[in-house]
Amino acid sequence: MQDLLSSSLLSKNIKIKIYRTIVLPVVLFGCETWSLTVTDEHRLGVFDKRVLRRIFGPKRDELAGEWIKLHNEELSGLYSSPIIVRVIKSRRMRWAGHVARMRQRRDVYIVVLGNLRERDHLDDRGIDEKIILRWIFGKLFGGAYGLD
Repeated sequence: MQDLLSSSLLSKNIKIKIYRTIVLPVVLFGCETWSLTVTDEHRLGVFDKRVLRRIFGPKRDELAGEWIKLHNEELSGLYSSPIIVRVIKSRRMRWAGHVARMRQRRDVYIVVLGNLRERDHLDDRGIDEKIILRWIFGKLFGGAYGLD
């Protein structure tokens, strides 16, 4: 893919479409269930910026007459899609909501929320969903979130 994304024969728009439709889906496959560390988030950001620098190439400095790498702010201005880590967190939240709406007969629901269901014996469904969402948010973000 490196040769394809740095080719001068393809326009930048085509390279961006290749990145969005081929590269990102492969990289983000199954990201809903990843547990990311800060190091992982940093590495994904570096990967994202590296690919974008390959797509957009260097720019010519008018004063010095040299070719220089694009800075992160310039890349953000040229490529208007969200940061890759935000995409992962968004997909993870969507997946968590999907699992929270499942019924007990589904395997994913039992694996993710099974122990939580055994601990609380509440009949009121509204209170039960608040407990489940609080547990999910705590697992995803490592903090206690009040959903009162």
